Amino acid sequence: MADRFRLTLAQLNPTVGDLAGNASLARDAWEAGRAADADLVALPEMFVTGYNTQDLVIKPAFHMAAIEEIRALARDCADGPALAIGGPWIEGTELFNAYFILKGGKIASTQLKHHLPNDAVFDEVRIFDAGPIGGPYSVGNTRIGSPICEDAWYDDVAETQAETGAELLLVPNGSPYHRGKYEVRLNHMIARTVETGLPLVYLNMVGGQDDQVFDGGSFVLNPGGKMAVQLPVLEQCIEHVDFERIDDGWRAVEGRFDRHPDTLEQDYRVMVTALRDYLAKSGFSKVLLGLSGGVDSAIVAVIAADAIGPENVRCVMLPSEYTSEHSLEDAKAVAERLGCRYDFVPIQQGRDAITETLAPHFEGRDADLTEENIQSRLRGLLLMAMSNKFGEMLLTTGNKSEVAVGYATIYGDMAGGYNPIKDLYKTRVFDICRWRNANHRDWMKAPGGEVMPPRVISKPPSAELRADQKDSDSLPDYPVLDGILEILVDRDGSIADCVAEGYSAEDAAKVEHLVYVSEYKRFQSAPGARLSERAFWLDRRYPIVNRWREGRR
Repeated sequence: MADRFRLTLAQLNPTVGDLAGNASLARDAWEAGRAADADLVALPEMFVTGYNTQDLVIKPAFHMAAIEEIRALARDCADGPALAIGGPWIEGTELFNAYFILKGGKIASTQLKHHLPNDAVFDEVRIFDAGPIGGPYSVGNTRIGSPICEDAWYDDVAETQAETGAELLLVPNGSPYHRGKYEVRLNHMIARTVETGLPLVYLNMVGGQDDQVFDGGSFVLNPGGKMAVQLPVLEQCIEHVDFERIDDGWRAVEGRFDRHPDTLEQDYRVMVTALRDYLAKSGFSKVLLGLSGGVDSAIVAVIAADAIGPENVRCVMLPSEYTSEHSLEDAKAVAERLGCRYDFVPIQQGRDAITETLAPHFEGRDADLTEENIQSRLRGLLLMAMSNKFGEMLLTTGNKSEVAVGYATIYGDMAGGYNPIKDLYKTRVFDICRWRNANHRDWMKAPGGEVMPPRVISKPPSAELRADQKDSDSLPDYPVLDGILEILVDRDGSIADCVAEGYSAEDAAKVEHLVYVSEYKRFQSAPGARLSERAFWLDRRYPIVNRWREGRR
């Protein structure tokens, strides 16, 4: 019996719905494996459809087309290594998340996902049927078990496959990023190697899909959990992994080992990747944004410039009489340091026309928030007009703190197609800005150095919709606000929990109320990169109309 087995891992970036494009990526990976004399070329979970498909995969015309693409792949890849790829499968009236082993021009084996995740961003229980726990399949001189993603988070699937003859575990995944996710995955996979005594390959996809970013970070473990191979995060790669047979079975030969960056860098790169892929996969190559001179719009401009190049980013300053000289100077400085286009579009004339139009109807009423919001909505109108005219996607710039408590104007500064910092609390925005000023990587398309003047980061935040306005006039200071939000939103905690951690009951109750009454705004807000386990959209689903408040009878 031969004592070598070569596995080609394809950590690649599919596009949801692009069946032909995803199949082409699979063919290219298979060709690379064939050239390297691989025995098996493996791609991630649901690769042929892209992931997360949500309800698209339920559509019969779609899943039947995906299955036909799998069959065509089998025919095209008949002469060479076996090809393993994820996709949908139909048996009778049941729809499965499946993993196909293609050999000799046909589908030689089909693995069906047993454990269907039904939490966080996943709704697989309502989309797929649960498959039975299957045994291993044969490729060349070895028998392989493939628990599909969630299946490997439990012991039963891997244990059954080991007991029925598996000599190696290959786990295909579509696992999206959140802070600390890699360590959680690694701990589960180490447990499987300890329980089964088998080497394990964890293969994850990479790339952005709507709010989710699949971060790669694939790895290979030998029995007992010793790392043999660790692939990079947030990068596409094709890597050949060799296994050698010893008396106790297969062992992976130690190979490539990429160290992973800290969470600040990973958060930043996830935001860059999310925006880059959202634009590319939806057909946009250029963006614009309102650049106010504040920290939020500055970091969004930098993210955009790093994602698609500064030459493809239009920064627009839309000043009013309340815009400070510092803001004018700082906005222009950010655009110039990045090398982005900078447009100056004052709103005074348009605002005067709107004020005159409404004057007969508002007669006898004092100026209030209405007039402030007119400024924001006029800016949204002008930016959307420029977006339409130039074919550039408008980016919104509200951080998670503002999104949480509704400190934004619907149809105003909330207008736009994507929000890169939607899941980034204000205090972390400051940290990310300082990190980016101090660090540059080869995957960033904007210049290095201090691209944001220090004053942009250090000055008190203000919406500048009235004279001498500060965010702290309406909200607790951001360290307090973010601390309370982390308890109420990220941990689903209570006002009592906030008080127990040193925050005032008055502040906690105010923030809780603002979170609930702002649900209708979030329902209409642009998508944004998911960085945490409790991002607004699929991770946290609350009713828009909600009269409940803690302590209210």
